[in-house]
Formats: sequence, structure tokens, C-alpha cells
Amino acid sequence: MELVKSAELFAKKKHSGKSTNGSTYSKHLEDVVNRLKSFGVDDEQLCAGWLHDILENTDTSFDDLHGQFGSTITVIVSSLSKDMTIPRKQRNKEYAKQLKEASFNAKLIKLCDISANLSDLKNYKASKSKIMRQIRQNRYHLILIKNDLIDNPNPKIQILLNNTNKILQKYGQRNTL
Repeated sequence: MELVKSAELFAKKKHSGKSTNGSTYSKHLEDVVNRLKSFGVDDEQLCAGWLHDILENTDTSFDDLHGQFGSTITVIVSSLSKDMTIPRKQRNKEYAKQLKEASFNAKLIKLCDISANLSDLKNYKASKSKIMRQIRQNRYHLILIKNDLIDNPNPKIQILLNNTNKILQKYGQRNTL
């Protein structure tokens, strides 16, 4: 549990002062990790949940993360991170490929991330077009990962998938299941 607390503190420090979808980044990270906790995942998975956006949104490098949290956590986090050094169109293609090939653990974190993002939209102060872009992006990412999640016997995964789809439908999006 000490490793999880270390990941939490590290993530909160690195994301300090940042916001996402109208709330603090810390709140977003807590929402993702709380969803993960409901699945009874191990400490490495919880750490990766805390750190899932750290490579993409902060100055933390792969080597920094690896040195502090080891290869298992770093590989999961890396598979959930866009390469911000390449052009956007190529970056989005590469990220889609990464998500499809990601481990089940990474996909479960991504599902929790998508769910947290969509649940927090009611607090998002942005134009309708920007909100809809966020929704479509989250829906697309859900489509990429859902096949590996949908067959899992854990009923909590099905509940989270269904709840996420209900939010998407509320915004006029087709069901992804």
C-alpha cells in the first residue's frame, strides 16, 4: 500500500494546478482510482491508475517513472499515453493502435478513465462543440477496448460499460455494446 500512496502523491504533485473537464486533475485521478478499487485490483494496477496520464500531461519521462515505480507499472502507463512529440493525426493513429494492443489491465484503467471523463462532463465549462468532441473521442476509445472487456466474467465491468453507454446515449451517441 506504500507504493500506492507514493504513486498518489507523485501524481498529485505533478498534476498540481491542472484541471480537466472543469475539475481538478486530482479529482479526476481519484475518480479513476476509486473505480479501479471497486474491481479489487492489485497495488500495481492502482498505481498505474494514479499515474495513467503522467507521461502525456507532465514533464515526467519514461525513465523517471521506471526508476521510481518499476517496469510493470511503467509499461501499463506507457500503453495509455499518447506520444506528444509526433503530429496530432499520427499521434491519434498510434494511440488507437496502442489501445487495441494494450493489456487487459491497461484497458480496465482506460475504461475507468473514460467513465470518469464522461461522468464529469456535467461540470465541464466549454463550448458544445468541444464537449461533443470529448464525447466522441471517449466513445471511440471505448469502442477500441470494449471487446477485451465485454467477455470478462466480472459483472462490475459490465455495469461500468453499461453506465458509460447510458451517458453516451444521453449525449445522442449510439450504444457501443
